[in-house]
Amino acid sequence: MSVEHEDLDLRPLTALVTGATSGIGRAVAERLAADGMSVVVTGRNARRGAETVDEITAVGGEARFVQADLEDPAGIDRLAGEVGEIDVLVNNAGHAVLAPTEEMKVSDYDSMFAGNVRAAFFLVAAFAPAMAARGSGSVINMGSMAGSLGLARGAAYGATKAALASLTQSWTAEYSGRGVRFNTVAPGPVYTSGATREFFDAIAETTAMKRAAEPAEIAELVAFLASSKAGYITGATVAVDGGRTAI
Repeated sequence: MSVEHEDLDLRPLTALVTGATSGIGRAVAERLAADGMSVVVTGRNARRGAETVDEITAVGGEARFVQADLEDPAGIDRLAGEVGEIDVLVNNAGHAVLAPTEEMKVSDYDSMFAGNVRAAFFLVAAFAPAMAARGSGSVINMGSMAGSLGLARGAAYGATKAALASLTQSWTAEYSGRGVRFNTVAPGPVYTSGATREFFDAIAETTAMKRAAEPAEIAELVAFLASSKAGYITGATVAVDGGRTAI
């Protein structure tokens, strides 16, 4: 089957979206389901996972929840075994701990790299070879403007997002010759439950558009990159940050 010719397929494409129980991840899962994909929703919280699935199926979409702790390598192995082959992988799961460098706890540093970088690495290791064997697939990594801008108190977090952008380029070199596309989406401030609206509004003032994004706006870009419309786009980091990295 081919991600690049999905209109010819008799079964829906399968998309795995990590961290899909809230925020950007939930919006992405809902958007991909609206495009007719069968979505595997993953996260730690079973209640929120069920809510996401219910929202998708209530409007006629197809989705199921698989609980997984992606900071645990064994959790990645279990997830890969339960899910099977997929056509689209969205590495969205992750978190941010912001602190002055001298105050960053080793446990928080290690947790961010485990969840934001290592999990994506080994999910690609689990799923990309089968995509390459079929000659098609799309992987979207959720980066951040923090991966290309210096942000006070965000050194460790920014490093995780810069690492994802670098991995996207390396995986492009490794797999795109066999039909698998890799891209990074790099949002600016987005209204999520991770902080107050006032927090995001303050960051939004540094953007050209002077506003934060809604999760659905990020999901639109992910859906485009996952589709055949983006069939010649690979190895890119696409900013969706209200112009912040342009000014």
